[in-house]
Amino acid sequence: MPVNLPAVDPSQLHAVAGVRIGVAMAGVRKANRRDVVLFDLAAGSLAAGVFTKNRFCAAPVQVCREHLAWLQGKPAEAGVRALLINTGNANAGTGEDGLVRARSTCIALARRLDLAPEQVLPFSTGVIMEPLPNDRIEAALPAVIADLRHDGHAWADAAAGIMTTDTVPKAASRRVVIAGKPVHVTGISKGAGMIRPNMATMLGFVATDASVDPAVLQRLAREAADASFNRITVDGDTSTNDSFVLVATGGAGAPRIDSLDGADGRALAEAVTEVAVQLAQAIVRDGEGATKFITVQVDGGRSEDECRLAAYAIAHSPLVKTAFFASDPNLGRILAAVGYAGIDDLDQGLIDLWLDEVHVVHRGGRRPEYREEDGARVMKRAEITVRVHLHRGAASTTVWTCDFSTDYVISTDYVRINADYRS
Repeated sequence: MPVNLPAVDPSQLHAVAGVRIGVAMAGVRKANRRDVVLFDLAAGSLAAGVFTKNRFCAAPVQVCREHLAWLQGKPAEAGVRALLINTGNANAGTGEDGLVRARSTCIALARRLDLAPEQVLPFSTGVIMEPLPNDRIEAALPAVIADLRHDGHAWADAAAGIMTTDTVPKAASRRVVIAGKPVHVTGISKGAGMIRPNMATMLGFVATDASVDPAVLQRLAREAADASFNRITVDGDTSTNDSFVLVATGGAGAPRIDSLDGADGRALAEAVTEVAVQLAQAIVRDGEGATKFITVQVDGGRSEDECRLAAYAIAHSPLVKTAFFASDPNLGRILAAVGYAGIDDLDQGLIDLWLDEVHVVHRGGRRPEYREEDGARVMKRAEITVRVHLHRGAASTTVWTCDFSTDYVISTDYVRINADYRS
């Protein structure tokens, strides 16, 4: 069961002016499953993308990068006009044939919408090394186009339509006022396993009806990803397909944002980042076999990079994660993870450690006032914050992870989900 993750309420998802969404059944891998999603974007929309750092990236990732490069410098009316997403098949590890199939779906949709193929961005998630059944996807295009809608229910249906091993859909929305105009930010994501930073096995799509300068939009996409999807880990595997796309349609009629440093830019950046963080945390809360949501905060580093090293060493550690599942305050495992994180000249005699409000370690050793029953009390909670202070400088960082439960480690959920994934 997801950890404190409420069901998506379509009435709480704002429509984004200039975005219509359709969902249809193509039978990509399973019958009777709505597995193809189309985002139809108004003319003049802009898109910025952040993609996996896995060198063995999927065909749709390669095609997206090609199309975004082709669109650079083109007039606004020749920008991105459609996002086409399928679940059930990742189209990864498929060689040149996979590229041909990904491009074929773009061409087929472009013909129906009277676009250039490069104005379509393709995304896939699912089984790796299987040929993409592009004929089924192309056959479903009339149905997905006919389903195009402009409301919160369409966003909710899309969130369900991109799921793979997720147990629940993931969506988030915000509303801000810019120059007296209401501006909306709404997004969806998918992911539950094969989750690690840079990015994760996730797809994330966020749209706003703000008007944004192209360079500013790319900066905003990168900063939002770094504050959210690049701060999560479930099992330490990095996917071939992860993609995060930020779309700005300009449909709200607010003045164009040319900088993130002014009041309007900061307001939009805060809304986009809040949506991205909520979606990223939802992925961790829905981690395969997860029973606890864990925040790892590292303070007092000389740089954010070394804080990140310590935070991920803790968050990735199977020994730490299994201790949290067992509610076992075997907290030397956290100190050990900090010690092997790779921080140069780390002075263990300066380190402090807290579990929520309980101060466990002071100056590298067990705090005399600490009682194990206090640690055990915190470890039983569904949401826990681990805070480490290195006392080396002023930098800090935060990442989010989950525990490793018996469902994850032994047999039931994680192994069953991933062992039976293709059956």
